[in-house]
Amino acid sequence: MNKSGLIEALAKKENLTEKKATDVVNLIFKGFTDELKKGGRIEIRGFGSLIVRNYNSYRGRNPKTGSSIDVSPKRLPFFKVGKELREKVNSTKQS
Repeated sequence: MNKSGLIEALAKKENLTEKKATDVVNLIFKGFTDELKKGGRIEIRGFGSLIVRNYNSYRGRNPKTGSSIDVSPKRLPFFKVGKELREKVNSTKQS
């Protein structure tokens, strides 16, 4: 599912206009983004949690040219799946 699919499902389930559903989804995503930018943590019980991990600089390799490059330090969001979601996903049958 992508963002537009989420908006469509929310509008249908809650009998909202697509504009209102878009506003709700954008508000949630903005809240998540703002919290992660501040270095906060997002936890949705039964689903998972998002945190920001800090990565140090390191010496990498350009795959196209093979030359060495310095990769600067960075902060990236990291998702840790919740126990309930993991169990639900693992209990479904694969075809």
